[in-house]
Amino acid sequence: MTLTEPIVEGELRFRLMERYRVLDGLLLRLLTEAGMNWLRTNAPVVNALNVFPVPDGDTGTNMTLTMQSAWAEIANLPDRSVGKIAHALAHGALMGARGNSGVILSQLWRGFARSLDERYEVDARGLAAALAEARDTAYKGVVRPVEGTILTVSKDVAEAASQAAESGAGSSLEILEAVVRAADESVQHTPELLPVLKDAGVVDSGGKGLFFILEGMLRAAYRLPLDRPLVSIQPLGEMALAEAADSVEPGQDWEVVVDFRPEVPLDLPSFYQRLESMGTSIQVGEGDGLYRMHIHVLDSTEFQPVDYVRTLGTITNVHLENLMDQMAARAKNAAAAPLRLAKVESGQIAVVAVSPGPGLARVFASLGVAALVEGGQTMNPSTQEILAALEGLPTEDILILPNNDNILLTARQVADLTAKRVRVIPTSSVPQGIAAMLAHDPNGDPALVASAMETALRQVRTGELTLATRSVELDGIPVREGQFIGLLDGRLVVAEGSLETAMLSLLEKADASQAELITVYSGVDLQPTEATRLADRIRGAWPKQEVELHEGGQPHYPLILSIE
Repeated sequence: MTLTEPIVEGELRFRLMERYRVLDGLLLRLLTEAGMNWLRTNAPVVNALNVFPVPDGDTGTNMTLTMQSAWAEIANLPDRSVGKIAHALAHGALMGARGNSGVILSQLWRGFARSLDERYEVDARGLAAALAEARDTAYKGVVRPVEGTILTVSKDVAEAASQAAESGAGSSLEILEAVVRAADESVQHTPELLPVLKDAGVVDSGGKGLFFILEGMLRAAYRLPLDRPLVSIQPLGEMALAEAADSVEPGQDWEVVVDFRPEVPLDLPSFYQRLESMGTSIQVGEGDGLYRMHIHVLDSTEFQPVDYVRTLGTITNVHLENLMDQMAARAKNAAAAPLRLAKVESGQIAVVAVSPGPGLARVFASLGVAALVEGGQTMNPSTQEILAALEGLPTEDILILPNNDNILLTARQVADLTAKRVRVIPTSSVPQGIAAMLAHDPNGDPALVASAMETALRQVRTGELTLATRSVELDGIPVREGQFIGLLDGRLVVAEGSLETAMLSLLEKADASQAELITVYSGVDLQPTEATRLADRIRGAWPKQEVELHEGGQPHYPLILSIE
């Protein structure tokens, strides 16, 4: 239920108006927890609002983790002062911020807290003023603000709060009602402000996340539930984020994934109940009239879920995976030789790099990186994690390689939190980070080294190949769910039926014939023999170019290509 209009009347509304007449620390703590819980409940919805049809929608996850960090700072704080609670909230959000959306959310809390400094409680006008300061701080924190994003929603929320206060709102409840309505309308309007959203047929994910936080606060005021439904249906794109073998119980020998189109609408509780009698780790996704069932089962019953689904509709795809083989592969990777990170001394320049896979981490280590932070697509590291990595180094001059556009703001935020001299090299991909490391000199002048690394990163083009998680037309390219798609420097350029065809087409778009070196980084789910075959296919198509193959180990993207 979307709370666009007040839903309580009479005596109950009168009591709520009195309860929420002013905002103090206790009430702010209650509302924060409610906003966090409602966002967590709806995180899969936010994650699915991805512009590109790739399995890396993580805005909902990032914002939820940011809110959880903020909540942890105040959960046991006894203070009743709204100013002190707000400042603790802002600090927690700052340290736990993940991804661009999480960083902007932390800036909203920072501005909110600044307005409430030293205040014990605030009335409706004070709350409206705090939302205005939140908006201003968030806009100032972004170098190039883009309309049609969470920033726009924060602006419309602040304006609605100001208008409500000027119109005589005498309670923070009335302010909440006004801002939830404004946030909902603002989110729906984002595609009109940002053409890429309109082309993809989605609203802005960060703005939607902010809406859920505010709506959760209002739901708490109305005494409405904030927990997850008993039966959970995920968007197919969100299901693609699941790690199949994260928790394998004894006897679970097979992972079974079935795509099917039901002949009649599913009775979801009954569907789940039948699946629970067959296995564990059950997930169900839905998209474009297609359902996806995921389950872990015993070896002896591996086909039972398939037989059951066949009675419900038409099966379009079945995938079986031996869980024991998956776990053995993970154990082998875990037992691999430890990383040999560069040892730096005081006065030298140290590099901290973000890496999405163990193989890529080894490449970075071999090039002289002094500290690594695990992260990338779907697993953006927090401010605290990057800060801890650089604070542990025995030198004052630090360079950070975020290697992902969605980690750039977090890295820049880290630079403001330490006494060390930190420079962020704006690498938006792993190949750019590796290219930058080739220009690194630990004994050089920090400013000159940073400049050389920035120049080097611009000499490489990045190709990324993955499976489309939904059907869409983007940048003039029609994409069907399940196709292999290729992104060149972050822009969708190809959609094909096979990984090989998509790879070759992407390299054609990148003008590979003019390159000197093509480096292939294979993903965690790509078999070594297949990776070798694809690299040989590149060598056959471009015999004059040098082709290297490395095991990257990155999730979700079977191939990352570096074209130099």
